[in-house]
Amino acid sequence: MRILGVSAFYHDSAAALIDGGRIVAAAQEERFTRKKHDSGFPARAIQYCLDEAGVAMADVDYVAFYDKPFLKFERLLETYVAFAPRGFKSFKMAIPVWLKEKLFQKDLLRKQFQGFDPEFDWQGKLLFAEHHQSHAASAFFPSPFEDAVVLTMDGVGEWATTSVAMGHGNGLDVVKEIHFPHSLGLLYSAFTYYTGFRVNSGEYKVMGLAPYGEPAYKDLILDNLLDLKEDGSFRLDQGYFDYCTGLRMTNARFDELFGGPARGADELLTQKHMDLAASVQAVTEEVVLRLTRGLARETGSRNLCLAGGVALNCVANGKVLRDGAFDNIWVQPAAGDAGGALGAALTAHHVFQGQPRQADGAADSMRGSYLGPAFEQADIEARLTAAGAEFRVLDDDAVLDATAEALADGKAVGWFQGRMEFGPRALGARSILGDPRSASMQKTLNLRVKYRESFRPFAPSVLREDVAEWFEIDADSPYMLMVADVVANRRRTMTADEDALFGIDKLNVPRSDIPAVTHVDYSARVQTVHADTNPRYHALISRFKERTGCPVLVNTSFNVRGEPIVCTPEDAFRCFMGTDIEVLVCGNCFLEKDRQNPELELDYKNAFELD
Repeated sequence: MRILGVSAFYHDSAAALIDGGRIVAAAQEERFTRKKHDSGFPARAIQYCLDEAGVAMADVDYVAFYDKPFLKFERLLETYVAFAPRGFKSFKMAIPVWLKEKLFQKDLLRKQFQGFDPEFDWQGKLLFAEHHQSHAASAFFPSPFEDAVVLTMDGVGEWATTSVAMGHGNGLDVVKEIHFPHSLGLLYSAFTYYTGFRVNSGEYKVMGLAPYGEPAYKDLILDNLLDLKEDGSFRLDQGYFDYCTGLRMTNARFDELFGGPARGADELLTQKHMDLAASVQAVTEEVVLRLTRGLARETGSRNLCLAGGVALNCVANGKVLRDGAFDNIWVQPAAGDAGGALGAALTAHHVFQGQPRQADGAADSMRGSYLGPAFEQADIEARLTAAGAEFRVLDDDAVLDATAEALADGKAVGWFQGRMEFGPRALGARSILGDPRSASMQKTLNLRVKYRESFRPFAPSVLREDVAEWFEIDADSPYMLMVADVVANRRRTMTADEDALFGIDKLNVPRSDIPAVTHVDYSARVQTVHADTNPRYHALISRFKERTGCPVLVNTSFNVRGEPIVCTPEDAFRCFMGTDIEVLVCGNCFLEKDRQNPELELDYKNAFELD
């Protein structure tokens, strides 16, 4: 049975195809359109999934959509009625769009899909899952567990903002929910807005900024904004927020509580903003830990699955892992709305159609999340040649040697190999790599390659067999969704003057043997690299270890600020020529910047809208 899953029309549209329960392909539309967080109908992602499976739309048994638009419309109406007459301006703006595009979304989908197959039976084969059901399915069904508690946390689906489901075999039952407007995701987004970052894309900046501050406002948040119970359930005081009725996240009362208006996007970050970030992060961790501890006590389960946008908060995830309330934790790598496409397909397969599921207790079924397009060597060479690139073609062994040498020499390397990752993290297929031992690599990559804020941390990719020797974690973390501290014997002791530094002044102080991936609080967002899921990347890190003694590389996504991660060899070459990346390794093609035609250089610094 072939099922196509689709998420669309909010943000991060995506498509996923499963065949007999096996995940064949999954990709976000933004990778093809080059429009960050593209919310449009994912026609290109759908076509890719069909091509990867070698089928036409007529060969697909069901199409599953990731939420129920009419329930969302119901929530919109009930919210405005509840808050009337406040919010009439935003209501007047929203209703025409909802009437045109959302309320009649089934008809809109039918028309879009008819472009693929005019004869397809859309009335009988177009299915709808609820939003949190899709999230929960994306987390439980690919997990290694036969039984698990599934916790989904995000901004809002139809009504649910936090939900708990119990997964067993091919069954998944939602047992409790917290409803809009009470939302941990929207609380975090409110502080994202207030600290001057863009909602639905800047939340990870708040998480990265938090270690530079102190949680000075934590009690103020808990005493005024949040009524938090011991079991993690909560309510938000809507007197401080404007997202129900207005056109912004917070209001004047929020401004008064925290001592001023929201930061403008072009205003400098101050210690106050760092403390606000630290505070909302601390509150988020407190809520998540109370939820997970309560669920462990209530259910007796030893396995936990996480999904929803809040599950991308890898700092909180790491604390849940170390807390030990659950023995095993698995997080869907595409935890946001893109992953809803996969969850909708899996819901249709296992829940709606009752198809069986097998879990071996060890390996998940995401295949490393390498579910996007790959390109054959001959195709790569043809595409690069057409783009005007100068390159050498090396054999497999020589590629690894040359790349490891470039990395050891301190060069930034664009690494384009195999199938593209599904989800927001680059996992060694569409990555920019660097030497973690370099004290200047973090700043260089942020300012000269990524063109983004200097405070943003980078992740380490480490051989799974060596992870415990470098980080305080001895578990699989293949999807870069767990934060752990660098082990004590790899840390550098701070001088008294260095220890006394505040805020962003901490940035340039090397804190360990691998300063480029050690955040100011000694933490790191760890990716364990496994020979069975990414043998080429594992071999590269092993070759770098042979040369340097270090089994770790800096790994950041192959893009610049505001750009989707590269998808094609042409995307990779353009990014290479628009930044200070010095080496590009695309398949077995080895490109050096100083050998390229200077007339092909691009200005990527301002090429994309800032995120």
